Amino acid sequence: MSEPGVAIIGVGMTKIKEHWDKSIVHLLVESGLEAMDDASQKEEIHAENIDIGFLGIAYAGSVLNQRHIGPMLAEQVGLASARAYHIPVVRVESADASGGFAFFQAYLAIKSGEYKIAVVSGVEKLSDYQGITYITSSSLDREYEASLGGTPHAMAALITRRHMHEFNTTREQLALIAVKNHENGFYNPKAQFRKKISIEDVLDSEMISDPLRTYDFAPETSDGAATVILADSRLAKKYTDDPIYVLACAGASDSLALHNRKNFVELKSVVQAAKNVYKKANITPRKVDFVEAHDFATIYEILAYEDLGFVKKGKGGKAIEEELTTLKGEIPFNPSGGLKARGHPVGATGVAQIVESVLQLRGKADGRQVKGAKIGLTENIGGTGATAVISLLCNGDAL
Repeated sequence: MSEPGVAIIGVGMTKIKEHWDKSIVHLLVESGLEAMDDASQKEEIHAENIDIGFLGIAYAGSVLNQRHIGPMLAEQVGLASARAYHIPVVRVESADASGGFAFFQAYLAIKSGEYKIAVVSGVEKLSDYQGITYITSSSLDREYEASLGGTPHAMAALITRRHMHEFNTTREQLALIAVKNHENGFYNPKAQFRKKISIEDVLDSEMISDPLRTYDFAPETSDGAATVILADSRLAKKYTDDPIYVLACAGASDSLALHNRKNFVELKSVVQAAKNVYKKANITPRKVDFVEAHDFATIYEILAYEDLGFVKKGKGGKAIEEELTTLKGEIPFNPSGGLKARGHPVGATGVAQIVESVLQLRGKADGRQVKGAKIGLTENIGGTGATAVISLLCNGDAL
């Protein structure tokens, strides 16, 4: 395999929690400085070296009443640099997939040859707003779903019921996903919930939208930021001895409303984006060593097993039951703890998935490390799968 044209040279991330004492700018600066420091292993990288920036954020207009937010990224990477204040910065919004699509845009910018070094950040601060479900429901079709009482939780429950009906998926199988991801998150120092739970805890938790309960969902009030610095691979080793390469990145879309889809137990956007990245990278799912998947609800991880091509449609429940996706299984899913335990600061989630993948591929994920990891995949979806972006990363051992 030839060396890909785009590499990741630095990553940084805040702890994810309810940051009552920090503003969105503080979160951006914290993750940005950590990424800049991480990218300066051999030669210090400065703001003057960065050519373009992308910022993934979903709900700043509604929660913070701040819609012109791109310049904040220029400020956080620029610090005292006049030049950095004048680099182009693009805000990217695609609901829960905002961070993943920001990364996609940065990848394309470097891949095109137009830019040499790009910074991509994702950020969200949701704890400052009361009634956040109303805001996050804007990721659905507002006219035909949200205005009639539909929420992301209710839509996930509809998908769950249909999957149960068609494939005999059980409540216990769904609970096992929550248990697994909390187990992984326990070993992630930046996770929002570092707490192991049991199947009984899941099944006894408060009902949110039948049949899904509190422990089936990612938290609604997560604050945090993540930053990744990408470079033309020919420049990467100027800054680091341990670049992580982007094998491929692809996005796809589907109808916004569930009722316009012929089949909503298969996310066509995920299926298509996965086909595209496998084809671009010239690999099959069997080559992937771990996955950071979008588990806003436990059913979405089961769908990811199937739609990403790791098991046949309808076999996702059996996959978790047979422990195929645990850290020691054939294909570990969400070693970070996923959205479920790591937390879900919406705009930052897709970038946080990249950060975790880089740590895994460097062999620096501590107690949650996937043994011998060479190739990782990230799956970030918006809403109920109306948008999806998938990235394949690898370390030098895979080339």
